[in-house]
Amino acid sequence: MDVSRSREERSRLGDNLLLLTDSYKLTHWRQYPPGTEKVYSYFESRGGMFDKVVFFGLQYFVERYLEGAVVTQDKIDEAAKIAALHLGNESLFNREGWEYILRKHGGMLPVSIKAVPEGSVVETHNVLVTVENTDPKCYWLTNYLETLLVQTWYPTTVATLSRNMKIRIMEYLDETGNPELIDFKLHDFGFRGVSSVESAGIGGAAHLVNFKGTDTIASLILLRDYYDAGMAGFSIPAAEHSTITAWGREHESDAMKNMLEQFPTGTVAVVSDSYNIYKACSDIWGDKLKEKVLGRNGMLVIRPDSGDPPEVVLKVLEILGDRFGYSRNEKGYKVLNDKVRVIQGDGMDYAMARDILDNLMIHKWSADNVSFGMGGALLQKLNRDTQKFAFKCSGVTVDGKERDVYKEPITDPGKNSKAGRLKLLRENGTYYTVKADNPGKDELVEVFRDGRLLRKYTLNEVRERAMLRNWLGSEHVK
Repeated sequence: MDVSRSREERSRLGDNLLLLTDSYKLTHWRQYPPGTEKVYSYFESRGGMFDKVVFFGLQYFVERYLEGAVVTQDKIDEAAKIAALHLGNESLFNREGWEYILRKHGGMLPVSIKAVPEGSVVETHNVLVTVENTDPKCYWLTNYLETLLVQTWYPTTVATLSRNMKIRIMEYLDETGNPELIDFKLHDFGFRGVSSVESAGIGGAAHLVNFKGTDTIASLILLRDYYDAGMAGFSIPAAEHSTITAWGREHESDAMKNMLEQFPTGTVAVVSDSYNIYKACSDIWGDKLKEKVLGRNGMLVIRPDSGDPPEVVLKVLEILGDRFGYSRNEKGYKVLNDKVRVIQGDGMDYAMARDILDNLMIHKWSADNVSFGMGGALLQKLNRDTQKFAFKCSGVTVDGKERDVYKEPITDPGKNSKAGRLKLLRENGTYYTVKADNPGKDELVEVFRDGRLLRKYTLNEVRERAMLRNWLGSEHVK
């Protein structure tokens, strides 16, 4: 059977929903009990690195892949052909089921998806999403969609990590400087370090739930198209090593001078460790180019990019403080001349931020002086198990009777799953999951039904929910 396609015939990977599932799910329509009418499943974080998660990203997956008439005869035929070759048996593919959806529902998916509003900060071990088929003949569809919907783990995990970085940095700003600077204290450097352009868009968007600095342009497009954002993030002119080293070692100061002349106003960042970061700070920035730096209408941000970050950042600040001067703020911490700051991007992760800021605080330098960039550690050095995400069936209806469903493996109690229909309640700011027949307002909102997106959140709404509140009060809200 020939499955090759001409260049003109090729579709983008992901255009055929029927193929956005795991191979074994192609056969699951044959495996449920006879008389099955409904399958009800849920999505949760079963713990992990942090005890709360920032729910984000489902809207993108639903609108991008599920909304509208996503089932067509061409897509059914393509999937049937692929399945026959892949599984070796054409009858294993549920052609009849998909053609029923095409004929009966016009290609719209007969499922209902409920979810906690995006941006919500929810304790782990709670239901975040539920999925259920709305047509009894499509009981097999609920978990067919698991593969795609579970990918919400990625933006949710990035948003969670980013928010916890925000909390960590805020603790030091609160203690040593100005918390109002927080929005631009963590910059996304992750585009080149992720596995795909789509990952960059999704993960970068998740970071922008918490901060406003990014170099990942793909995230701006995703947020514009799927979260009604105008311009979600911002950046500045900045040098990389090639634009400095291309001048030659003996002309490093000329390369740096060029940066000041090409960008005479505003903030500009210059990587300065091409040869000797300490001499660059003392002899070039702090001597040869000192008057130009001080005379600019804007700020120079110096970027170290090698060595032991806590040690290097501190030493750079000490040199710049000696060359450009510093003052002490009302909290007793040193703040550089407003014309100069530092950004550390190399080796940055959640633990390193603490190590750097601890070292600065010990030596009485304010966190105001430094910003951070994160790349792979922000968008790539995490996985589904970072927050232990899982999608499990918790209920079925067979011959008109509802039945609780759960797993309880004796080898790993941490993988026990919930049973029955679920409801997410909130009391005094804390979320908890109960059976659906319990009293109380369900925080889960129906966002998708029968092919239509019912509730669309803007980035501003998402940011509002994820915001750190009452930070300067008696209790930090995390």
